[in-house]
Amino acid sequence: MNNSRRNFIKKTGAATLGAASIPAFSHYLHGSVAPSDQVNVALIGCRNMGFGILQHHLNMPGVNCVGLCDIDKNILEEKAGIVSRDYGQQAKLYGDFRRVLENKDIDAVIVGTPDHWHCLPTIYALQAGKDVYVEKPMANSIEECNRMVKAAQRYSKNFVQVGQQQRSGQHWNQINQLIKDGQIGKLRKTSVWGNFNYGIGQLKKPDTAVPEGVDFDMWLGPAKERSFNPTRFHGSWRMFWDYGGGLVTDWGVHLIDMAFWAKDISTPPKTIMASGGNLSFRDHNHETFDTMSVIFQFEDDYTVTWEHTAGTQTGPWDQNYGLAFVGDLGTIVADRSGFKLIPEWDNDKKAGKTEPMEKQVQGENHAEHVQDFVQCIRNREQPVCTPEIGRAVAVAAHSANIAIRSGAGLLHWDDQQGRFSNSDTANAYVIPKYRAPWELPEV
Repeated sequence: MNNSRRNFIKKTGAATLGAASIPAFSHYLHGSVAPSDQVNVALIGCRNMGFGILQHHLNMPGVNCVGLCDIDKNILEEKAGIVSRDYGQQAKLYGDFRRVLENKDIDAVIVGTPDHWHCLPTIYALQAGKDVYVEKPMANSIEECNRMVKAAQRYSKNFVQVGQQQRSGQHWNQINQLIKDGQIGKLRKTSVWGNFNYGIGQLKKPDTAVPEGVDFDMWLGPAKERSFNPTRFHGSWRMFWDYGGGLVTDWGVHLIDMAFWAKDISTPPKTIMASGGNLSFRDHNHETFDTMSVIFQFEDDYTVTWEHTAGTQTGPWDQNYGLAFVGDLGTIVADRSGFKLIPEWDNDKKAGKTEPMEKQVQGENHAEHVQDFVQCIRNREQPVCTPEIGRAVAVAAHSANIAIRSGAGLLHWDDQQGRFSNSDTANAYVIPKYRAPWELPEV
């Protein structure tokens, strides 16, 4: 059993399918918290997912918001008002995350920024002695992921929880255990797909002046200097290479993570083959690919595939996103609403080769993932989604994009060397070029 699975079972008691779960953190949710167990957090990047993660923190007694940081004063003031109104807490406001890290009262930071801003705050926070909850994908390039892992290993008194929250979901853990218990026989491949309208970005618009209250130079940070365009800012930044990687690094990371977990994979795939491009919606502004087909091949005779067709909301098994874990005895089809096990048919016995099963659930598992993080802050345990786990799936997703961007199509990844063994053109995408005065941290 891998460490993350062991830690989950230890913390939740969800060792068997359908067992009642009484989380070890339940007394934090419903009872008083000793002064020594108070946790002070700050949020860097307040607009959307980051603020949702903060709210899950503040829903736990004994967690205090002592800092909010954003480059948009409008967002900053709006969220500060919500924290004051809903939680009765007055957070100090910051426009520069480096000032946040100077505050010695802060125990942990949440990095909810666009992807290109994940690396620097995470490494600097570890250097400052803070624990970190960083959203996925772990970073916007392969080398940033590498250095974040090195930093977590070097500054090991603190830890990082990567926001791949399905690792904390009970039904995902149940699926994982069913596979490991042999309920579908040998797992041969996992098909993963995610079709979403938002993957095509927004309708094209002309550049505009920077909105009042926005520090756009700070928003760009290490990314190259560029004019302001509303279709590359709030809501759609992830469809541009300087800031994100499109659907495969957004939804793809969550789902591909489950495919890797089923085989306890914690390193990137050896072989990546990808095809696709921007094949439709020419009136929408996006650089990342609206259409992709990817194969990740591992040495142990295991294959993971990823497919997306942005601008559509249909997909295999009548689900716009999900996974199909394909084994010799049956297939498990899953998404965040639950799963079903569909047996293969035995012609000789005139019966299914395994028992059918179905489970319906509700929830995104963000709350459980945050609860795991807060428990780890108090107990100094490793969280269920470590930087090594985050790196494996992020490198895979970035490699898929690089296979198409470089024109190579087929790439061989050498994890020891941290490079592709068959394409110098692809290797040019491994290490990002930071805009001065920002520098990729040495660890």
